[in-house]
Amino acid sequence: MKRTDFFYDLPEELIAQTPLEDRTQSRLMLLDKHSGRTEHSFFYRLPEYLREGDCLVMNDSRVLPARLIGRKDTGAVIEVLLLRDRGDNVWECLTRPGRRTRAGAEILFGENDELMGTVIDEIEGGNRLIRFSYQGIFLEVLDRLGSMPLPPYIHEKLEDPERYQTVYSRVTGSAAAPTAGLHFTEDLLDRIRSMGVETHFVTLHVGLGTFRPVKADNIEDHVMHEEYCIIPDETAEAVTRAKREGRRIISVGTTSCRTLESRAAEDGSLQPYAGFTNCFIYPGYRFRCVDALITNFHLPESTLIMLVSALAGRENILAAYRTAVEERYRFFSFGDAMFIH
Repeated sequence: MKRTDFFYDLPEELIAQTPLEDRTQSRLMLLDKHSGRTEHSFFYRLPEYLREGDCLVMNDSRVLPARLIGRKDTGAVIEVLLLRDRGDNVWECLTRPGRRTRAGAEILFGENDELMGTVIDEIEGGNRLIRFSYQGIFLEVLDRLGSMPLPPYIHEKLEDPERYQTVYSRVTGSAAAPTAGLHFTEDLLDRIRSMGVETHFVTLHVGLGTFRPVKADNIEDHVMHEEYCIIPDETAEAVTRAKREGRRIISVGTTSCRTLESRAAEDGSLQPYAGFTNCFIYPGYRFRCVDALITNFHLPESTLIMLVSALAGRENILAAYRTAVEERYRFFSFGDAMFIH
């Protein structure tokens, strides 16, 4: 299939720049993956579309304050975005401007230079490996000096950084939020659990590859970026039991979906896992584990719109997106939601 098969026209004013005051007030489009039929609702009504015994799987990764502004001894300002912890205080980073961060360059952060980074290598794709030096605990230093790495299409300042975190985030490590989960509140989750829906967690630390465009003309030639994920024992057992009993597995977000599908056996059962995945799902893929998906509206020609097209059919997705544009839905990270069932 061609990358251009997944293009749709999106007016820029529909890209949500700020989160709603109440997370659950987002609109919710329901899409029947078999018929393509759509309905319009609101996220606070999600319990009406769930069933007793459903198994809801969420990504509990928490976003790092991974954007750092530093300077060289020449006074040049350098932006550093942490992407992946390589161990031994070395991180894979994206730097701007890259030409000023050759191997050997030193970057200082904070008024009192409490963090220093030394570029030790340039790797494939133009990213840098940077070794950091500091006193104390790195995550505490990062909390003081770093800021939230919002996606490039968001231009408004985020007043409350917690609005770019899910209410159930707990394992720090993502460079971007698993945004389908941003619509949930603790009260809504309590309502869902009280009706007999199981909630379980996986962890996938979202990388910036999520926002990188597919450049290959034929999507089969695209190489998916790797991301670290964890399927705990309890989640593996619960999902396996639900599949054997014929209950629905509902993934909250494409990250949870990719985590489950990357480790699912033919019968949909799971084994616990901790490691990397580069699972790329596009039309033609046969889902083994996930039956339904709660997700946001995704960028044209992205791996994410390819994934939802694999679940619901490309024609159904593009028709639903055209409807969303006509109905003035809000798009992308702070936008509205879709329930593909």
